[in-house]
Amino acid sequence: MSALQIVAAVICVVITVVGVALLVRAVMRMTSLFRLGAPEKRTDSPGARTATLLREFLGHTRMARLPIVAIAHWFTMISFGVLFFTLVNAYGQIFDPAYALPLIGHFPPYEWLTEFMAWTGFAGILWLIWNRRKHHPARSAGKDGRKSRFFGSTFWQAYYVEFTIFGVGACILTLRALEYALAAVTDNDHASALHFPLTFFLGMPLESMGREGIEQFIVAIAAIKILISMAWMITISLNTTMGVAWHRFLAFFNIWFKRNADGRTSLGALQPMKVDGEPVTNVEELDFDEDTSFGVGKVEDFTWKGLLDFSTCTECGRCQSQCPAWNTEKPLSPKLLMMTLRDHSSAKAPFLQAAAAGKSAPATTDGAAPKGDYSNVNLLETALIGDTGYDIENPLTAYNPHGPDAVIDQDVLWSCTTCGACVEQCPVDIEHVDHIVDMRRYQTLIESAFPQELAGLFKNLENKQNPWGMSARARLDWAKGLPFDVKVIGSDVESADDVEWLFWVGCAGAYEDRAKKTTRAVAELLHTAGVDFAVLGDGESCTGDPARRAGNEILFQMLAGQNVETLNDANVKKIVVTCAHCFNTIKNEYPQIGGEFEVVHHTQLLNRLVREKKLTPVAAPEEFAKQPKDKSGAASTGKSVTYHDPCYLGRHNNVYAPPRELIGALPGVEYKEMERSGMTSFCCGAGGARMWMEEKLGQRINVNRTKEAVATGADRIAIGCPFCRVMMTDGLTAEQSNGDAREEVEVVDVANMLLAAVRRGEEQKENDEAEQTV
Repeated sequence: MSALQIVAAVICVVITVVGVALLVRAVMRMTSLFRLGAPEKRTDSPGARTATLLREFLGHTRMARLPIVAIAHWFTMISFGVLFFTLVNAYGQIFDPAYALPLIGHFPPYEWLTEFMAWTGFAGILWLIWNRRKHHPARSAGKDGRKSRFFGSTFWQAYYVEFTIFGVGACILTLRALEYALAAVTDNDHASALHFPLTFFLGMPLESMGREGIEQFIVAIAAIKILISMAWMITISLNTTMGVAWHRFLAFFNIWFKRNADGRTSLGALQPMKVDGEPVTNVEELDFDEDTSFGVGKVEDFTWKGLLDFSTCTECGRCQSQCPAWNTEKPLSPKLLMMTLRDHSSAKAPFLQAAAAGKSAPATTDGAAPKGDYSNVNLLETALIGDTGYDIENPLTAYNPHGPDAVIDQDVLWSCTTCGACVEQCPVDIEHVDHIVDMRRYQTLIESAFPQELAGLFKNLENKQNPWGMSARARLDWAKGLPFDVKVIGSDVESADDVEWLFWVGCAGAYEDRAKKTTRAVAELLHTAGVDFAVLGDGESCTGDPARRAGNEILFQMLAGQNVETLNDANVKKIVVTCAHCFNTIKNEYPQIGGEFEVVHHTQLLNRLVREKKLTPVAAPEEFAKQPKDKSGAASTGKSVTYHDPCYLGRHNNVYAPPRELIGALPGVEYKEMERSGMTSFCCGAGGARMWMEEKLGQRINVNRTKEAVATGADRIAIGCPFCRVMMTDGLTAEQSNGDAREEVEVVDVANMLLAAVRRGEEQKENDEAEQTV
């Protein structure tokens, strides 16, 4: 061995031993951190979970929201695994420059794969580096570049990881070129394009170095490759909160343990609140004392899956770029929230472990060493949620993983609309909404620290079983004046067995004036189509959606339990709903407490009736453009329409096509899609009980969304949810008063538009019959 080989061997062996030892220690510390979390069962259907993991990993299905990024990331990710064998080979080359792995080292298919992945992985990381630079906050809109999805991410870590991959890729390609040159100067049969299809042209000029020069160069580059790899291993081992690096390992576990084994996004139903590790499904059976805690008040109250979620966050900012709160200058960023919980849990873990062992707290913490003097901060007593005194102009100050006052500002928690955009976008299946609601549960049920507007909501739900505090006797007022009788279960029919569908009207549909128009339209359309339906009348109560998403799980359980009992007693099997929130709650959350029903949204049922020719829409007359808006509110249509996806219909339940198909069935109507639509649709601002909270921070979410709808130039903004109708109508009114929207633009439910078109058909039919009679 030459002197260079001896030095290289000693250095590489030592750094490898250190790197492996530190990595083992880091893995042990991270697993001990996850064990601090509350128990949760996530091992059902292992076959389905494995299939989901393989589909998301190899298919990059979650990454595909950004196609070009997904392609670059796929090659970079796959090359990380495939090219691991080149690292093993580099160790052999330290001792023997001509070394090749046994069996596969000169096997052409392996060599082809190696060179292909080396080039594509190298190209992929170059593109990703360029993309990060292109979208750097310094080049992005908003104060301090907050419109960048990388705003708030830890840039040195990202660059370090990216340039590590760049360096390793460069070393692999250089080594392959040198291997070709060495084979050529020693007259080895492997010196051909068959074995070096994508690097032989790089190796040919290197032949002039001679055998000794090439061998020394191979030893040097192999050593550099090993040093880069081991330096990376040591760096991430000393920084266990380095999500941009650790996600490449943790993502496999986080995807496998995701909520739904079949791969469905973790939206729709919220996870039930847990007490002593068991889900609460019946408050009457709940046995608790003064020491019982509800929700998450400390980071260790999260389940182990929650702690795994935080550590898996790769800081890519896809959630942040889609969040309606962040995009309207509020302090909530799902990314920053996960990063803060990750850093806080890592910093607090040693204190928790020391306290459990009866030892004094450690002087320092591994992986999350805070900047500044925090010697007097007691992380065991630092509040998770509270008043941080943050600066609204500097949203990063609302997140303080090491305290001292609170880890996360209360404004962060209550800005969430639970729209699910963060969960939908996350490439590693983090369950942001469940974690946010869990923290709200503690604030509401234990601390009574919730926005003051919610006090009135809770009072109305408790006393009147509806958010508006209206009398139950008024629940049927919407049906007054209809040209047919609406059947009521319990008075007109004995049970739901006597009708085909139960029409769940909902609180908004019964009490809110704008929503009543939709209720009447749906009832009239069902009647016209010959659908036999009935309602519960004053037997209905609020489904509990706003209470649950505001953190009042106890109130939700009371309301939901009452409704499930009523529905089961009436032998209800099939339910049609106009409210996206009622639809989601009855369909996805009532099964948690014994309510199993077939639930469809009104756009789904109406679309089916149109396809079956039971409803026939007819085009508007040519002179429509000169007609005023329909003042009665019973029906309204327009020559051009855009559609706003309700979050709880679209993202939470994947109902995107039926409303659009209904609009497409309206003759003479031009459809105009908004830029943010489907799974990337922007929230109206009403979800997460925000409907009943004043929006005091930043721009109003509903105005932001309305501006986008108005910009399409459509005459009508169609919706499929009463909450959306209220928010979009208010936003449109604001835009019209400012002169930024045409007066003839109107917000209507899809059902209202269909009714207008069907009525024209009925009128035409009556006129034709009258002419035939004459």
